[in-house]
Amino acid sequence: MFFIIPCITREIHRISKGTRARMMWLLLPMLFLTAKCTSRADYSGQKVCRFHTDNFTEVVNLVQNFQQDPVDVWARSPRFIDVRVSHEAATKLEGCEVIIEDLAKTIEDTYPHEADNMKSLEQQLFEQSAPQDVFFDQFRDLDTIYAWLDLIQLTFPDLVKIEWVGQTFEGRDMKALHISAGNTELNPDKKTIVITGGVHAREWIGVSTACYMIHNLLTGYGVNKKETRYLDHLDFLIIPVFNPDGYVYSWTHDRLWRKNRQQTYFPRCFGIDIDHSFDFHWTGSQNFPCSEDYSGESPFEALEAESWNNYINMTKSEYTIHGYLDLHSYSQEVLYPYGYSCEALPRDLENLLELSYGLAKAIRKKSGKNYHVLSSCEDRGSDLTPGLGSGSALDYMYHHRAHWAFQLKLRDTGNHGFLLPPKFILPVGKEAYAALKYFCDFILNPEL
Repeated sequence: MFFIIPCITREIHRISKGTRARMMWLLLPMLFLTAKCTSRADYSGQKVCRFHTDNFTEVVNLVQNFQQDPVDVWARSPRFIDVRVSHEAATKLEGCEVIIEDLAKTIEDTYPHEADNMKSLEQQLFEQSAPQDVFFDQFRDLDTIYAWLDLIQLTFPDLVKIEWVGQTFEGRDMKALHISAGNTELNPDKKTIVITGGVHAREWIGVSTACYMIHNLLTGYGVNKKETRYLDHLDFLIIPVFNPDGYVYSWTHDRLWRKNRQQTYFPRCFGIDIDHSFDFHWTGSQNFPCSEDYSGESPFEALEAESWNNYINMTKSEYTIHGYLDLHSYSQEVLYPYGYSCEALPRDLENLLELSYGLAKAIRKKSGKNYHVLSSCEDRGSDLTPGLGSGSALDYMYHHRAHWAFQLKLRDTGNHGFLLPPKFILPVGKEAYAALKYFCDFILNPEL
């Protein structure tokens, strides 16, 4: 199906930049291929409860009194703890505020359907709305995203190069998009911003947001002053899907899958939490390999983390990484290092705090949404074991490669959790892109 794209895009290159992007989006119907559903995990009768406390141990023990299944913690912050529970448990748990009433339906609403794709196509052909919005009308599966990246490279060959980062346990490629105007005079030191999305498979909004950032950077170059300045003075390395195997599995088998799909020492348990696999204050998990936060038996055991280490420190060793943004969900937070300990003070804390609050302010000015600023150690996400803020990509990048590093935990604050409906893709993309623009302006500040 995709063999005609190179021929068409060769013609696109001869067209002015003002119309090139629009013509590129006319090819999008070719990309609307939805992952085939095999047999997805059934979450009928499941809910998500919020407990307004920071006493994690008490909440876990309380939930365990009412159900035999392992405790599935969705979010853990100083303000609240969210837990997936059965309907029966929800009716008995004291202090349980139900924030997702029908988990199965909420999950189903995140998948695109044929009717949605047809509506997008009709909108593209007959309505006057922005054509790029069509791709972001729905979440897209891995094959569609990779085909879209190929189309991006063919459409902007002077700005984009797809680079191979490594291969996953199931044989899929990890792909990075290297975006650069190649202006050695304005960027002699190869100042670079790195953006990663989809480290945790179920966090689809991070993947779509990374794609939205790619789209805005490229279509704005040569058209808008800011994007032109960014690409002339900075390189960008963007991996929209850091966990390809897990992402595919979340489409075909289990929407709430978190880890990669790597074989562990226990034959029936697959998956290592990639974000606990990096070799900086790595702490081995004492949990069974079936647990959501299993960190493996040694650092860099997750193949994706090992590949990233080789790529960033060998393939891209000459690049000076000034900024790192790791896109996650949920809870609307800007997290700065360190995650492994609240006792360890990061270098350049003043600039980290200025940047953190600047990112949050940029989002608030764009959409009115409040993002809380806090140290990563104060937000353990769904980590069950104390100390498992260790081995994170955020800490690793900040300590080894990046001048400034942050994790953005995107929308929402719990009404949908990991399961944002597709209608939020563009609003979240726009507010996160506003944060990226602030980050770029900060890095390019001549007074720093």
